[in-house]
Amino acid sequence: MDRPKDRDLPALTRMVAGVKALGLETCMTLGTLSDSQAEALAAGGLDYYNHNLDSSPEYYAAVVSTRSYADRLDTLEKVRRAGMATCCGGIIGMGESRADRIGLIHALATLPEHPGSVPINALVPVAGTPLGDAVLSGAAPAIDGIEFARTVAAARITMPRAVVRLSAGREAMSVEAQALAFLGGANSIFVGDRLLTTANPEVDRDMALFETLGLAGTMAA
Repeated sequence: MDRPKDRDLPALTRMVAGVKALGLETCMTLGTLSDSQAEALAAGGLDYYNHNLDSSPEYYAAVVSTRSYADRLDTLEKVRRAGMATCCGGIIGMGESRADRIGLIHALATLPEHPGSVPINALVPVAGTPLGDAVLSGAAPAIDGIEFARTVAAARITMPRAVVRLSAGREAMSVEAQALAFLGGANSIFVGDRLLTTANPEVDRDMALFETLGLAGTMAA
C-alpha cells in the first residue's frame, strides 16, 4: 500500500474518533507514512499503527518489490516518535526457510521497542498469485501446524509483553493446529468476517474452539 494522501487525514482521524467514542482501541494500516502524517494520526488519537515486516531481511526481497525493508523500519520509527504503539509481525509459509522465520522474529525482537501487538500470519495460498501457485503446486512447502506453533513460541519468548496474535490463515487450520499455537503463546485472535483480504472463521466457530480448549477471552479492538 502506498502512502496515504494528506487530504485524506481529516477523514481518517474522524474515523478514529468515531471508533474511540465506542470505547474501543484503534488500529490502522495505511502503508508508509511521512512524519507529519504519523503525527496527525497520533494527534487524532490513533492507538496502534500496523506495519508488518513480513519476513526476514534476507528473504524480504524474494516476496516484496514495492518497498524496501528500510522503508518499513523507517515508518515504524516515525510511528514510535509520534507516540503511537506499533502492531508489527509477519507472514510465514511463503517458501522461506526456518532460518528466515528466525530472522523475522529476531528483527521484531531487536526493534528499538518491542511491538505492542505481533500478528503471526500463515500464508493463504491464492491461485493465480506467484506465492499461491508455488504452494498449491508443491514447489514451495506449505507451513505445518508444528512449525507455525514454533514461530509463535519464539515470538512469545523473545517479546514477553507483546500481544501475540494468531492471525491470517486460521480458516484453514485444524483445531489441533490452533490449540498448539495457543499453547505456544498466542493470546489473541482477530474476529470478524474478513481480515483484510482473507476470510476469518465465524464467531460461533471461535466460541466453540475456546470452549473445546477451555479458554476464556474478552472482546477488544
